Amino acid sequence: MNLSNLIENLDYSIICGSIDTEVTDITNDSRKSGEGMLYFAIPGATVDGAHFIPDVIRKGASVIITERTEDKLSEILQDDMTVNGSFEEIKSETVTILTVPSTRYAMGIISSRFYGEPSKQLTVIGITGTKGKTTTSYMIKDMLELAGVKTGLIGTIEVQTGSRSIPANNTTPESIYIHNVMKEMVENKLECVVMEVSSQGLMLDRIAGVDFDYGIFTNLSPDHIGPNEHDSFENYRDCKKKLFSLAKKGIYNIDDPEAAYMMEGSTAYPITFGESDEADYQAVGHRLFIEDGIMGIEYELEGTLEGTIRVALPGEFSIHNSLAALVVADCMGVSFDEIKRILSEIRVRGRVEMIPISDKFTLMIDYAHNGMSLESLLNAIREYNPKRIVTLFGCGGNRAKSRRYEMGEVSGRLSDFTIITSDNPRKEEPQAILDDIKVGIGKTDGKYIDIIDRKEAIRYAIMNAEEGDVIILAGKGHEDYQEINGVKHHMDERELIKEVLEEENVSKICGYNNRYFAE
Repeated sequence: MNLSNLIENLDYSIICGSIDTEVTDITNDSRKSGEGMLYFAIPGATVDGAHFIPDVIRKGASVIITERTEDKLSEILQDDMTVNGSFEEIKSETVTILTVPSTRYAMGIISSRFYGEPSKQLTVIGITGTKGKTTTSYMIKDMLELAGVKTGLIGTIEVQTGSRSIPANNTTPESIYIHNVMKEMVENKLECVVMEVSSQGLMLDRIAGVDFDYGIFTNLSPDHIGPNEHDSFENYRDCKKKLFSLAKKGIYNIDDPEAAYMMEGSTAYPITFGESDEADYQAVGHRLFIEDGIMGIEYELEGTLEGTIRVALPGEFSIHNSLAALVVADCMGVSFDEIKRILSEIRVRGRVEMIPISDKFTLMIDYAHNGMSLESLLNAIREYNPKRIVTLFGCGGNRAKSRRYEMGEVSGRLSDFTIITSDNPRKEEPQAILDDIKVGIGKTDGKYIDIIDRKEAIRYAIMNAEEGDVIILAGKGHEDYQEINGVKHHMDERELIKEVLEEENVSKICGYNNRYFAE
């Protein structure tokens, strides 16, 4: 593709070369650069991509995009001991170097054009907020898929392109990657993509060039404030707000105090949901239920749609998550009967995910892996008045010990019984991690047992369950591995549960069944 087409309407200056040159491929990784490629010299937090310009030129790159001025580039390259020759000699090579106000922004726009503007061929749903993005993204994806709309996903856990699932490194990846996987989604004949949009992704222009049809605001509370993140809550909030200057329609949780700020001055057409009388889609009253090992919530929907909504996920927070999903589905033409049916059956992997193996107790898997998330979950479960809350969890190795003390104290205080086990010990001794957790529990009157082997801990929980119990396997959630001494070993809690059931032959024990694994 010709460079002149890729940079059309972008603000740029030519340091050397011509814009009438062909680009064979694009990259922001100097190691992947090659003949005829365009290289984005991203100024990172620790390494400036400009230092690798001589390397990519030697590899045959035809175009360099940088936000460094000519003088600054000359200074950087002269100080770099890997450079052979002066900057003037580098400029004399057959390469075009352009300087732009923001390399990251330019990368998003150019990537979109290079890959054929795939976001314009998809219905793009962006979700931002402090909590609930992952659960809501899966609810929307599953809602649309079950309604017959082929839908991709870009999020915290994974990227789903319609032909493969790719583990995620960042909630919102770099723009060059986003547009590339969206191109794959188009090739796989997907119609829609649901995308978690982080504050970092917005601040760093990772979503530049993405054509958003819907932007969803879940909620906002102080988070990600500190070095290499946001310098203040105000900056964090403003970055979140940016999504609603990019989306055609804004869908807002009006119950959150920051919703008004998110809507103020927004160019997106506003649609609101919540329990407030002002909401376009209003949830009125709610009832918690436990049936056949499934915990859920039911409420009346008023406003744009009217009827009874039953959600197969626990906790009052499921009201707002399900409202966001049903608003999108309604806007996209899914029938109300379909919306109600899907919400009554929906599951989200690793997020209060019910594993209905018994009619006498409830078993769930959740990603809660710090004190705050565990406390929120346990408080939500306590509202169902279970006979006992049994919490099984561990903590990751080579991480702050304070998290171990906090989780131990929270579980000791809010659980009736705690089973301490191994999570991802990494390069630490598992027993040492368990001992730290016990320090936290020791500050409470909570009862506990420690069982290092996670499968044996799960076995203990299942085989000692009492009628009316809620058993929570916390910390792993969607993860299907356990990291030990730098090696990731396959370990999926769902598989461990199945193995325990088979080994114990629990089908012969009253109150157990295998319907979950038979589905």
